[in-house]
Amino acid sequence: MRLSIDVHLDYGFAEPADVLLQIEAAAMPDQWIETESLVIRSDHPIRAVPGEAGIGQRCWARGEGRLVADYHATVAIDRPSLELAALPATMVRALPAETVRYLLPSRYVESDRFEHFVRGQFAGLRGGALAAALTDWVRENLTYSGAVSDGHGSALTTFAERRGVCRDYAHLLVALARAAEIPARCVGAYAPGVDPPDFHAVAELWLDGAWRLVDPTGMASCDDLARVAVGLDATEIAFMTIFGVATLQRQTVCVRRIDDVAGR
Repeated sequence: MRLSIDVHLDYGFAEPADVLLQIEAAAMPDQWIETESLVIRSDHPIRAVPGEAGIGQRCWARGEGRLVADYHATVAIDRPSLELAALPATMVRALPAETVRYLLPSRYVESDRFEHFVRGQFAGLRGGALAAALTDWVRENLTYSGAVSDGHGSALTTFAERRGVCRDYAHLLVALARAAEIPARCVGAYAPGVDPPDFHAVAELWLDGAWRLVDPTGMASCDDLARVAVGLDATEIAFMTIFGVATLQRQTVCVRRIDDVAGR
């Protein structure tokens, strides 16, 4: 699979502010960058820093009057689909050290508040079978709607209101998975077919010795997602973090399938 990605950001600033951008697709073993261009129009130097867990990179920029960024890339993906339910369970004490932080509650993922629900609702399930059941529950019990999502809701909020956007779906699945003793993290990604077209948030669950991509909204499959960033919750995968105040002038995200990958 190959994806064509085009992003245009245009923000206005009444007062100068630092901006942390995270919009470049990450180079990884199962996805690689064929072509890429990031142009940020600013009178100040741009500084790149590594992303969380060494995945992707962030760029520091300075918003002063106006900040315009254009990102264009062609990303090839070689990631076969998998049967989540068939993956075995891993005992918590056997998990790799780097996955342990993804078992713990975070700002928008109050996983400790879901332990009783998970034990009662999904009793008898473990490993991939449990992960698949959690994913199905989120997909079947939430309604996709931006009407109630203000960018500050948590997994508990989404669980109560039973609706939200992709970040809300991801937060809830990650919370349920952590409550079920499955390491889980949020993933910022590009995906074709997202409606409305935008930056997309999904989840990764640690199963059978590897991170497994899951889209609880059902809009994308694991074999056509291009990761941008990973993190504990939406705070760490935000495409733009503004240390001040900005006004959106224009923003477009276009992701298209080009063709299947014939070879690397």
